[in-house]
Amino acid sequence: MSNTAPQRLPAYAVFAALLSAAGLPIYIHAPKFYVDEYGVSLAALGAVLFGLRLLDVVQDPLFGRLSEALRSRRGLAVLIGCTVMAVSMLGLFAVPPLLPPLIWFALMLTGVFSAFSFLTINFYAQGVVKADRLPGQGHLMLARWRETGALLGVCVAAIAPVMLGGFTGAPFAGFAVGFLVLALAAVVMMRGEWVSDGLPPSVGFKAVLGDALARKLLLIALVNAAPVAVSSTLFLFFVESRLEAPGFEGPLLLLFFLCAAMAAPVWGRLAERYGPKPVLLSAMVLAICAFGWAITLGPGDWVAFAIICALSGATLGADLTVLPAVFATRMARISPSAAEGFGLWAFVSKFTLAFAAVTLLPALERAGFDSGAATHPPEALTLLTLLYAAVPCGLKVVAIALLATTDLKET
Repeated sequence: MSNTAPQRLPAYAVFAALLSAAGLPIYIHAPKFYVDEYGVSLAALGAVLFGLRLLDVVQDPLFGRLSEALRSRRGLAVLIGCTVMAVSMLGLFAVPPLLPPLIWFALMLTGVFSAFSFLTINFYAQGVVKADRLPGQGHLMLARWRETGALLGVCVAAIAPVMLGGFTGAPFAGFAVGFLVLALAAVVMMRGEWVSDGLPPSVGFKAVLGDALARKLLLIALVNAAPVAVSSTLFLFFVESRLEAPGFEGPLLLLFFLCAAMAAPVWGRLAERYGPKPVLLSAMVLAICAFGWAITLGPGDWVAFAIICALSGATLGADLTVLPAVFATRMARISPSAAEGFGLWAFVSKFTLAFAAVTLLPALERAGFDSGAATHPPEALTLLTLLYAAVPCGLKVVAIALLATTDLKET
């Protein structure tokens, strides 16, 4: 990567880390935090998360259009977005609710996720232009830096509240302050990158949705992201209640995301050499093998689960590196401004997380599952295991079938 250093690619890695810290880890931590701290029900939290994604049905495409309208002032728009996201994160975790906890939860998450959506669209759209100016296979090169940074950001954000718990009585407040510092660093490092020179005019959503391959890639992204959404939503509950290993959540999360981060550049290199399709298919098969093993686990099986975390984390590196690069390459051909395309991509990615929350959490509650309880009904633990391990395997099989019947040579 030495020949890419003058291209300021590390700045893209840091900004990606910021966005990733505001995405998946919030679905891991926020519901359990509000259940344990304020007694909000799992079903209510799931309903709020799903409602926010219904809002995204409208706002994500509109953010794509807004990004196009503000392309000449994208730097200022990004600064405002980062400010909104950081302040909302402080409100979510560091400020005691100024309203009923469920309403406060909904308002703060609206700020976090709306800013996240807008920033993600701008970031990936700018990345399409950036990649075209890089030597060689620019989209895969940028993806290695960007997604490795994103995965490192997820690593830190996923484990930070757990680790901070050993040093402070308010670990989530510390996490929110750390997020504010990261936001400042990302804004400073990316200054000068938000340029409109060379950006082609917008062609609208019609060009994206009217393209058969783009539609297929969005569908693959939707189905392929669903297993991660399911496992992320249930991870803390699975470790605490199924494995009966409280205190191991942090190290296991760190192992999962570190393996993803270390594997991401490797998958990128393999995709450059052998092509994205066989590499993605191989990663999906490995993911099924790993999660299939998790179905057999019970109390005390944390060592076996650690191996599963390592293997499944490595496969996540392929999902988050290669597939976005393929989509970006297609956008460069049919919708070079890319904002609308990644508006749709952002919606697809987040919808899976919300759908998992609104379906899985109420189902567990109906089965008698109670977070933090000393014991659980056997049927609740059985359902937890099936939802955590078996459902992702089934979804991966569907994703494999979709990808196997997709010709990626057109990208």
